[in-house]
Amino acid sequence: MERTASIERNTNETKIQLSLAIDGEGQSRLDTGVPFMTHMLDLFTKHGQFNLTVDAQGDTEVDDHHTTEDIGICLGHALREALGDKKGIKRYGNAFVPMDEALAQVVVDLSNRPHLEMRAEFPGQKVGTFDTELVHEFLWKLALEARMNLHVIVHYGKNTHHMIEAVFKALGRALDEATTIDPRIKGVPSTKGML
Repeated sequence: MERTASIERNTNETKIQLSLAIDGEGQSRLDTGVPFMTHMLDLFTKHGQFNLTVDAQGDTEVDDHHTTEDIGICLGHALREALGDKKGIKRYGNAFVPMDEALAQVVVDLSNRPHLEMRAEFPGQKVGTFDTELVHEFLWKLALEARMNLHVIVHYGKNTHHMIEAVFKALGRALDEATTIDPRIKGVPSTKGML
């Protein structure tokens, strides 16, 4: 069974079409209008072995907030939809990723209980024209819409770009692990009988 989803979101601030295949090959086709987010989503896709297509148009003349937030909403929605009933998945994922002097860890639980816990202090408020506070905004909306428990820890780092890049690579790898089908698991991995 193909685990895929396509989402369309149209507001007065953004117009987004997004398609996700969980069991992909790390291929992306991205046009976000936010160059730094395009770079981060490309890394996420490659390291998660997903296939991701994003076509986003937003009010970037104001700033990157609405576009970044709404891509997070759409990606979370697509992930939740593509997972279906979650039968056979590992559910949990954990990844450490170094990027030069920086080290990030991402831990996920596809629990149907949305929560974001983030421990990261970025030295810079911007990477290029991108406001680094939007990393939290993106991750929170992703966790909320995917209905997952998401913990993000940047253990250390000096270069803001490296720190954020390590987060997105670790996010892809942790989600790859959590969404993997384990043939030993019968039904859903929960004593409740549902996720």
